[in-house]
Amino acid sequence: MKIARLALFLALVPAATGAADFSDPDWPCIQRKVENLSPGLMWPTPVTRTPLPPEAADLASLLALRRVNLEEAEMQVRAFLEKTPAADVQLLGNIFYDAFDKLAEDRHRLISGIARYSRNQIALSKKIDNSRTEMAKLTSEKSQDFDRIDKLEEQIDWDERIYKDRSQALTYVCETPVIIEKRAYAIAQLLLKQVPH
Repeated sequence: MKIARLALFLALVPAATGAADFSDPDWPCIQRKVENLSPGLMWPTPVTRTPLPPEAADLASLLALRRVNLEEAEMQVRAFLEKTPAADVQLLGNIFYDAFDKLAEDRHRLISGIARYSRNQIALSKKIDNSRTEMAKLTSEKSQDFDRIDKLEEQIDWDERIYKDRSQALTYVCETPVIIEKRAYAIAQLLLKQVPH
């Protein structure tokens, strides 16, 4: 168990320390981009994947909901175990893996969204640069097109405001994959505490 925790900690350290990942130009976050998580780092016991009974599947779905806080999740796990006294490490492991799969799918969608977000920011930045270049050219001409200059100035102001607002939101957006990773780990720990010895 200690080895699994240490392995997970080492896997998450790059995300927490803010080491930027420059290998992907579409990744704007200071956290290192980790495409896929490994459930084996969080659940140290081998699990034979089997379909979950309906009550266990419902519990896994509930555990994967980020809006359900961990105290509520723990109460739901205890309530489930009271109704299912025969629950063993395999059943609890399958519940974890099912919740993990749902969280990993959400996280993957989010990472794809961050890449689109970044590409939009890059495109907007290029648009602003092109508008500035055009405005510089127009203002250097002898006979200036003031209507066009005014329109460009308004467009640049608007685009810069959007760019700045999106950049400020990026901090929260970039934290969300890490929040999902931490939730998956917390769910594993919560279920592992209930494994019969």
